[in-house]
Amino acid sequence: MLNSGDTAWVLASAALVMLMTPGLAFFYGGMVRGKNVLNMLMMNFICLAVVSVLWALYGYSWSFGNDAFGGLVGGGEFAGLSNTIGQFVGVAVTGPPAVAWPGSDALPALSFVMFQLMFAVITPALISGAIADRVKFWAWTAFVIGWVSICYFPVAHWVFNFDGFTGADNKGGWIANTLKAEDFAGGTAVHINAGAAALALIFVLGKRKGWPRERMRPHNIPYVLLGASLLWFGWYGFNAGSALSASDLASVAFTNTTLATATAVIGWLLVEQFRDGKPTTLGAASGAVAGLVAITPACGFVNPFGALILGLIAGAICALAVGLKFRFGYDDALDVVGVHLVGGIVGTLLIGFLGDPSVNSASAGAGLFYGGGLTQLGRQAAAAGAVLAYSFLVALVLGLIIKYTIGFRVSEEAEMIGLDETEHAETAYDFSILGGGSGIASAPHAAAVNESLPATAGKES
Repeated sequence: MLNSGDTAWVLASAALVMLMTPGLAFFYGGMVRGKNVLNMLMMNFICLAVVSVLWALYGYSWSFGNDAFGGLVGGGEFAGLSNTIGQFVGVAVTGPPAVAWPGSDALPALSFVMFQLMFAVITPALISGAIADRVKFWAWTAFVIGWVSICYFPVAHWVFNFDGFTGADNKGGWIANTLKAEDFAGGTAVHINAGAAALALIFVLGKRKGWPRERMRPHNIPYVLLGASLLWFGWYGFNAGSALSASDLASVAFTNTTLATATAVIGWLLVEQFRDGKPTTLGAASGAVAGLVAITPACGFVNPFGALILGLIAGAICALAVGLKFRFGYDDALDVVGVHLVGGIVGTLLIGFLGDPSVNSASAGAGLFYGGGLTQLGRQAAAAGAVLAYSFLVALVLGLIIKYTIGFRVSEEAEMIGLDETEHAETAYDFSILGGGSGIASAPHAAAVNESLPATAGKES
């Protein structure tokens, strides 16, 4: 029987997760210099177009089809979204389902397809921040096509595809069903996956010209805070939507997402205060994202008090981790490694300490602090390590292939001019020249200044 309430919640959650990609674009766009903001927006926006097509053609099938190629990826039974119209997911056909499910009702398959699509879209977009200011647009697009096909779709199969969920005879991925590591909404499949790929591309592309000698300040901090706020809003679909039902578990995930994000902001700002003497707006926005990242795998497995602790730890650790790039000399432009890779690892591992089996009836095991010993922590560490290694290797090989074929990095001249002009023939802001000089006042401001000058001002004598 179809559950219309659950269906409405999942579709609304899919729309919330879709909003996260434009939110990410503003978050990253505000952090780059003004000459590269459109390029950063486009690197995110193109993921919506490209990944949606790939998902329909074969991505959903490879992610949620029956095990194929030795369990590396799903099969082709859903290629072109065949066998999805009029079909349902979540029904226990033979015995209890492998994931918590509220009764015998089901979801339309296509609602689940669209919800999972939005995860596939934002994951490669996360990578873009690490390699900002130096990448050819079409080379980036080629990387997205290759990486989601070879890396994201298989990893999603390992982590999200539970036995029997998309069909009575469906055999899912090894992390979910054999290893039994817990990842409620994508700490491994999304954040560790993207963060490891980002680290690999940083090594492939090298440092930006002038880094770290030149301070490359964010050009629009309000954009950053707007983007972080949109991400926080959309993340409720990401996390609470992963309950796949309008249920108590969704409420727990919603609550935990709020609490962990709040304490992560506080944790990050406290580190800034003690280390630098000032709490910053950029730090508050980054702390919020760090908390959202860390609670993602744990939101359906920890209780609210555990979420408070997890967020505080993640905010502080990520605030410290973003400084590692200066110590080790890798140019992670917008701190993707420090926030998404480190935050994803922190959240995934802390399930092994804070996992409370009373929160979720499908919990694979209790955390150390709830009498479970070290078993679940070991499972979490194995999942995190496997995804990290696989994604790093795939991204490294793909990046090198693109680098030595079509070229991955723009020329030094293009980098100095700015990618908005050289890659897209556009500029984000229309600057005017005041009095024949090289002023940078915007047109409205310049007009106001001109009105205050004598009529002969600026004219040749």
